[in-house]
Amino acid sequence: MKSFPILTSFIFLLLLAGCSSSKLASKKKAPNIDLTHWKVTIPTPRADGKAMEVSPPEIFNYPKIEALKDFMYPDSSDGSIVFHAYPASTTANTKYSRTELREQMVSGSNSTNWTFKEGGRMKVKMAIDQVTKDSNGKEHKIIIAQIHGRLTNEQKKSIGQKDNNAPPILKIYYDKGKIRVKTKILKNINAPDSDILDKKAWGDDEGYNFETPVRKGERFTLEVIVSEGRMEIILNGWQKKVYKGVHMERWGIFENYFKVGNYFQTRDKGAFGKVKIYELEVSH
Repeated sequence: MKSFPILTSFIFLLLLAGCSSSKLASKKKAPNIDLTHWKVTIPTPRADGKAMEVSPPEIFNYPKIEALKDFMYPDSSDGSIVFHAYPASTTANTKYSRTELREQMVSGSNSTNWTFKEGGRMKVKMAIDQVTKDSNGKEHKIIIAQIHGRLTNEQKKSIGQKDNNAPPILKIYYDKGKIRVKTKILKNINAPDSDILDKKAWGDDEGYNFETPVRKGERFTLEVIVSEGRMEIILNGWQKKVYKGVHMERWGIFENYFKVGNYFQTRDKGAFGKVKIYELEVSH
């Protein structure tokens, strides 16, 4: 009879362990991000040597795509998608590698994009999961979001350019614990439209740092809102940076698309970064 309390205690511990296991299992979350209007570029070379891309509908099955398993994968512990990048294959016009999503207004196609007059809004909840340091002990930079310009086929032909690439009007960086924003400025605000289609017509502004630091592993929200002649960036719902005036007005000549993820800004050997995305919304 004296053994019953011991047996009862043992059964209770087993039940408690089972409950704990169930609670742990229930905490696993699948990322809930709609990839219908996104393709991804990763630092893996294609047969032609350029960086590999995966577009809809293939990207919908990204956890099972072998080529993506080291670069874009779900983390069931917190319901995020991890974007991992390190120096490797690059896209045209850059020396840096990326695991980055590119907006596609028409799923699977790059040809349909938007202008500032048409407007756009992107909201993303994300975190900097890991990032290496350089030889001076400073963290490597990551571009975590962009608005990239694009030439129409007619514009490309008119200036004799081989591709549709135009400058990015917006780059948002993770830079040593701060969120940093950079935009483009027109070198000659009186230049005719035909001249400002050329990348050389645009320079970089001095940049802007949001005051509140962002720690690794800390979730934060970025919202980018674009309308005719105006661009607004909002960090965590209350810190704001607004761009308006002649440079934004003249930018209206270009088409645009959003980008978000991990555009890793170094070629240092052994360097890498991991960015997590929890929520992603775009509207026009």
